[in-house]
Amino acid sequence: MNTARIFLHIISICGWVGGQLLMVSLVPVLRKISPDAPRLAAERFGRFAWTFLLLALITGIWSIFEIELSNKDSAYQITLFIKLLLVAVSGASALIHSRTKSVPLRAATGALGLLTALGALLSGVLLVN
Repeated sequence: MNTARIFLHIISICGWVGGQLLMVSLVPVLRKISPDAPRLAAERFGRFAWTFLLLALITGIWSIFEIELSNKDSAYQITLFIKLLLVAVSGASALIHSRTKSVPLRAATGALGLLTALGALLSGVLLVN
């Protein structure tokens, strides 16, 4: 079960973070195709992205229950707290990004969502080292 949990967590992070990176790279090309193309692609991506984030949250919580936090040093606990905070900000930013009509707010929350997702990913790598 440990292998399945870790695999599901990693694949969900690939979908959440990798999907955002892919969308960033595709938006300029999509704009050339049609003014509506970025929005349509984002809507389609959102159907998968939210599923990946939910899976990441479930497997992440599962992982927390599998470790003995009281046996971990303060650096580990602080890193875990930072990771959880970054995940929360990434999800909240993505939610605002997907719901707002304001172009400047959409740009800011898109960038913040991706940067905090990358920070959460880095924090996760630090936790396993």
